[in-house]
Amino acid sequence: MPIPTGSARIAHSARTHVGNVRTVNEDSLLAQPPVYLVADGMGGHARGDAASRAVVEAFRRHLDGGAPSTPERVLDAIHSSNDVVRALSDEGDEGTAVAGTTVSGIAMVDAGDGRGVHWMVFNVGDSRVYAWDGRRLEQVTVDHSAVQEMVDAGLIRAEEAEKHPDRNVITRAVGADAHVEPDVWLIPASGRQVFLLCSDGLSKEVGDVEIARILAGHSMHAAGLAGELVDAALEAGARDNVSAIVVESDLGGAADEDGTTRDRGDGLAEAVEQTTPRGNGG
Repeated sequence: MPIPTGSARIAHSARTHVGNVRTVNEDSLLAQPPVYLVADGMGGHARGDAASRAVVEAFRRHLDGGAPSTPERVLDAIHSSNDVVRALSDEGDEGTAVAGTTVSGIAMVDAGDGRGVHWMVFNVGDSRVYAWDGRRLEQVTVDHSAVQEMVDAGLIRAEEAEKHPDRNVITRAVGADAHVEPDVWLIPASGRQVFLLCSDGLSKEVGDVEIARILAGHSMHAAGLAGELVDAALEAGARDNVSAIVVESDLGGAADEDGTTRDRGDGLAEAVEQTTPRGNGG
């Protein structure tokens, strides 16, 4: 993809699966440079599916493919998504009848004012974006969830959150309110970078140590690293829909012989030992 300073080589793998329990997949993915996102719908089968797909279509309308976008256009896409998803709910709907969806993703943007090209990370809800540097896994986004608020307040420990009875309660969603407030981060795009985007169907079934182990390997899966991650969730039970996108970018570094841009680090043991536990925030 052309950028002001030359070009960026970007590779990705993406996969979504209905899981082992659900009958409808309410997750939707978009993996089309310059934007990658995961949306996890809610509000009943038909509405959850429609809500997540509405986010994907809104981003396609607002962002031109094949070139860096701008932070303003990304925010416009999120706010437009909110309007479209709200229109899916009937007047008087409340609680589980309201259509809604999470959205977590990254977009390559020109930050303006001579600051150059950045990866813009954005999040609403409890889907996640992780960064992987070949040795260390870090959760960039912070969950908008009841249990994350409890962890932040010191009421429960991070390891207790996954088994808490309110673990599925989210505190922010696209379509839930008239105005949506996404969290955003701007990360300078340079060298080799790897990001994992996933719905909670992955993060609640597969721990950070296992995610790091998979990312540290050389995938032979037909669907790449994303396929391996989804398979790991399926083997762990996959009680929810599960989706993953792995994005690997290279701005100026030497690419692998097969055209991918992975930085695997110095070894699996070190990668696993330095994994950041979930729940620590961005």
